[in-house]
Amino acid sequence: MSVPAFIDITEEDQASELRAYMKSKGAEISEENSEGGLNVDLAQIIEACDVCLKDDDKDVESVMNSIVSLLLILETEKQEALIESLCEKLVKFREGERPSLRMQLLSNLFHGMDENAPVRYTVFCGLIKVAATCNAIAFIPTDLDQVRKWIIDWNLTTEKKHILLRLVYEALVDCKKRCIVRALKDPNTFLIDHLLTLKPVRFLEGELIHDLLTIFVSAKLAAYVKFYQSNKDFIDSLGLSHEQNMAKMRLLTFMGMAVEFKEISFDTMQQELQIGAEDVEAFVIDAVRTKMVYCKIDQTQQRVVVSHSTHRTFGKQQWQQLHDSLTAWKANLANVKTSLQALSPSA
Repeated sequence: MSVPAFIDITEEDQASELRAYMKSKGAEISEENSEGGLNVDLAQIIEACDVCLKDDDKDVESVMNSIVSLLLILETEKQEALIESLCEKLVKFREGERPSLRMQLLSNLFHGMDENAPVRYTVFCGLIKVAATCNAIAFIPTDLDQVRKWIIDWNLTTEKKHILLRLVYEALVDCKKRCIVRALKDPNTFLIDHLLTLKPVRFLEGELIHDLLTIFVSAKLAAYVKFYQSNKDFIDSLGLSHEQNMAKMRLLTFMGMAVEFKEISFDTMQQELQIGAEDVEAFVIDAVRTKMVYCKIDQTQQRVVVSHSTHRTFGKQQWQQLHDSLTAWKANLANVKTSLQALSPSA
């Protein structure tokens, strides 16, 4: 892979230019190259590169890529310690800041190395850690077949193998947790049962986030209220609004009621949705606006008459209901056709 260089000059001059740049940014580093050779120069440059990462200068990416380029031309036995040092800098530097730059640098380093180089393990672990801090794990290769191949190619010890697999697992789980929170937060997303079928989400079973998702998928408002009373701090830690959760759960509960009953009394709605009598009409209007439920208000009978409601979940039972409905319609159409033919043989 071709990695962008700081400047098209010899390695020694490039190291000297890097030293001068770091010095100009306030780093405690000599502008003179070390007599110990390029690997010593790089060790000192990497140690001082914090000042570069702090800078918003447009040249930062080129400067850091220059360090990566020099690393890649070193002999393999001299690379490992330096690469580990750079990865540690990129992973730990002000976690959460400039993640795209740090990921790009780690990616350049990872893809620029020999595929079987064991030190790629360190770079890949760094990539996962940085990606996990900015919800970018989707941009990292985490296919288990590929990861297992790398484990063999890099000849990893049992300990490193476990560390790598644990990192991949935790990153995927964290990604799904964030995905769940986004779905719960979105005021226009109501159908989220598909999330429960995802393997990383299934691994969360037994955790509070999975319990909360299950409530939003199929439970009623009362179940959410009970959950919130016991786990208020957890809801707050996710950045979720209790008021918004209540509003969404009222609609989801109403959707479930509307599937089960074609007529719902105002009293039942007040009880199930925990709203006052004066709020029923406004709630129904808002529910119809979502197009999840189609119904009308019968003021005389103090009830809501449902014409259609979207299922919150669509599994085997719902497919069977659909099959039964279509079968019934088909039979009714056949009866109509038979009746018409009886009235008019030519029909």
